[in-house]
Amino acid sequence: QVQLVESGGGLVQPGGSLRLSCTASGSIFSINAMGWYRQAPGKQRELVAGITSGGITNYADSVKARFTISTNNAKNIVYLQMNSLKPEDTAVYSCNVRYRRGSWSSHEYDVWGQGTQVTVSS
Repeated sequence: QVQLVESGGGLVQPGGSLRLSCTASGSIFSINAMGWYRQAPGKQRELVAGITSGGITNYADSVKARFTISTNNAKNIVYLQMNSLKPEDTAVYSCNVRYRRGSWSSHEYDVWGQGTQVTVSS
């Protein structure tokens, strides 16, 4: 079993910053990609930022230059540094990890965190 534990959400004023963390633990042979998604009320879940095992990153246009995704590969942790937060960033943020269970198979598995609420409001 693989589990993700997220932390770092909360209430922040517009223009403020937050850092989200997501730690993966369990039967992981290798992690191929990690990412952060968000879902606001009444909207579909969207990719906020992703990073591959090779360090290639991608961001939603709405967060470019404000958010930064990074990892601590040794500890299977992915971070999302969020700066210059706007009210429209308010959502439940969830971590996703794509991993392999062993060297015997190239099959990839996805696991999701429970989500953490980020609220940007004055």
